[in-house]
Amino acid sequence: MGRARVRRLTVDGQVWLWNVGHTHPECRTYLTLRRVEARHSALRLVFRGGPGRIVAGFPMGAGEVAAVDGGHLNLHEPGVVRRFLDLAAARGLLPVAHGAREVDGWPLFDALTGAGSG
Repeated sequence: MGRARVRRLTVDGQVWLWNVGHTHPECRTYLTLRRVEARHSALRLVFRGGPGRIVAGFPMGAGEVAAVDGGHLNLHEPGVVRRFLDLAAARGLLPVAHGAREVDGWPLFDALTGAGSG
């Protein structure tokens, strides 16, 4: 993928910047969230392909993640991003310090979709 497009999401008056990307050779899709006023503090939800887990690539489109036993989300949809943001906040995962905090996104995916841990 080329450079990931940064988008804006406003939640309760707070402006968040977010983008979706995909990297290799590990084949992982990620969703990065950061507040406008704290651009150097980010939460990166990482989705790695593996048994029962599917990340972007044929037959799916860029930014799509799925579990074989149920559940499919498109990380390019603002409503999906909002759901991840709300759940990350509820679980205390939002960054509080300078730097990027990487978190496995699959437990949040499972909570949002009701999918098993495959």
